[in-house]
Amino acid sequence: MRRITALTGNYAYTGSSSKRLRWVVDHQLEGYSVDDLYMDYINRMARLALAETYGSQLAYAQPSAKYRKSDAGAVPEPFPGYSVITPPGPEDPHNESVYSELAALQGQLNRQLPGLLGLLPAHSFHLTLADLIWDDAYRAAAELPDFHSKLQQAIAYSLQDYNHRYARPNEPCLWQILGLVAMPRAIGVGLAPKTEAAYRQVLDLRRAIYQNRNLMALGIEQQYHLTAHITLGYFTEQVTATDPGQIQGVITALNDSWQAQSAQMFCVGAVELRQFEDMTAFRREADWPRLSLVKG
Repeated sequence: MRRITALTGNYAYTGSSSKRLRWVVDHQLEGYSVDDLYMDYINRMARLALAETYGSQLAYAQPSAKYRKSDAGAVPEPFPGYSVITPPGPEDPHNESVYSELAALQGQLNRQLPGLLGLLPAHSFHLTLADLIWDDAYRAAAELPDFHSKLQQAIAYSLQDYNHRYARPNEPCLWQILGLVAMPRAIGVGLAPKTEAAYRQVLDLRRAIYQNRNLMALGIEQQYHLTAHITLGYFTEQVTATDPGQIQGVITALNDSWQAQSAQMFCVGAVELRQFEDMTAFRREADWPRLSLVKG
């Protein structure tokens, strides 16, 4: 736990402070109410990578609709939609070493917990900045006239609006990989911003997307707090029907090893509108909206 402690030790606190109050005054009235304040986010994500949290999370874990278990192994199920994400896998030049390490970590998970997860192919690894629309809601919306072009135009406007309204920090938007996290239907790695500026940059981007009236008119709205993560695999069976204690032990041991050996930073260098039919491929056309967050 040294790495998490190092990340949060200078920031974790209870009660009020002038810094926290100033942040609330400056930003809470600007539309951030759905996402956490900076310190709340840091502390929440740090807790997710603790051994004791794994137990409580796994107790409620459910099989994902995104993968189906079969005699031949886990099979991806149709799950279409749109998201705004970082370029996946090998298309992201800023995070080659990160994804290489995550692929190795995924392999360890699969060897020690065979059959538990439907694995994302490494070329699909990504960080989601904004979930847009998926599954049944997507299928219904896709029948509407000009839905796809309207969505693409709305996201293009949001990214342009962000680019015009918010100055890019001089430093890159870096997020530290805290370690493994167990989620309701998946296992991945959780991320926390290196600086408050990096967090604010992502929240400003989410705000520009979710407060776009044209996007709202398509029935798209923010449904989740930001929990920055990169998914490695989705549960294909009921965790409580297997051995939750053994699964918790494996995740804890792998996480301890990861934290002892790796201090990887993930660079949010660009964001793109991507369409998917399932979790194995995230496609885009050359003229679809994209925004670079790296200066120069």
